[in-house]
Amino acid sequence: MKTKSNIERILESGQLVVTSECGPPRGADAEVIRKKGKLLQGAVDAVNVTDNQTSVVRMSSFSACLILKEMGFDPILQMVCRDRNRIAIQSDILGAAALGINNILCLTGDHQKFGDHPRAKNVFDMDSIQLIQTVKTMRDDGKFLEGEELKGKPMLFIGAAENPFADPFEIRAARLGKKARAGVEFLQTQCIYNAPRFEKWMEMVRDRGLHEKVAILAGVTPFKSVGMARYMKNSVPGMDVPEEMIERLKGVPKEKQSEEGIKICVETIQRLKELPGIRGIHIMAIEWEEKVREIAEMAGLLPRPQVM
Repeated sequence: MKTKSNIERILESGQLVVTSECGPPRGADAEVIRKKGKLLQGAVDAVNVTDNQTSVVRMSSFSACLILKEMGFDPILQMVCRDRNRIAIQSDILGAAALGINNILCLTGDHQKFGDHPRAKNVFDMDSIQLIQTVKTMRDDGKFLEGEELKGKPMLFIGAAENPFADPFEIRAARLGKKARAGVEFLQTQCIYNAPRFEKWMEMVRDRGLHEKVAILAGVTPFKSVGMARYMKNSVPGMDVPEEMIERLKGVPKEKQSEEGIKICVETIQRLKELPGIRGIHIMAIEWEEKVREIAEMAGLLPRPQVM
């Protein structure tokens, strides 16, 4: 019998889902994860655990998920294709399901040259769309990729990520269509700063009926300062930060910029909540987990529902 994840149950109830993110530490100290977890308890429905994000070595997503599971969370295991071949990928999928992890986010992964071990060999035996297909095949058909039957299906709720702002913009909704056909069930987007452009993407998504096939969770990240906003605009590929947002942050004293950044984030959430086809909000407060509850409360997302 399939054990439904917390976010799957909330989505089925027709309510808005709220998720957040937890970056594991660059060491073996489990207390780092527990401290972040305590800040998020009661504020979100599930927590993503990143998988060596930006190709920098960290505690494994798998291990950090188990720590959060012990705290009562329903974690979302992120899995990238950079570091594993299909044997290891299928093995980790089975292991995660066996230990009660109910959600998986399928990602291709950043190239290792961007991280702290640029001489490492990558794998990329498959990409995110093939990873989605792999999880679906194992779960729904009960088979390994080579066709052999497995004993005990991994009952995972299948997620993916999408950047509506990457070029060429015209193909972004069609790319989501490929992931939908592969079997993705929920999707978390890149940080949204250019709301009108995102709304245009959502229009293309709705025109294809993809919002009825995939639960779309809109991603937001609060600015801590005008410097962070400039960095996101100029140095992060695929990020669309309007100049007027930078000007707004410049217009307040330095000590008030983080407060203004949170206001912008809350305003964005309130706008996104009203957008047809949006099923949830993904709050990525990067190494700023203490602000997630405040943002959720200001945006009218609390208290979180308890769905059995």
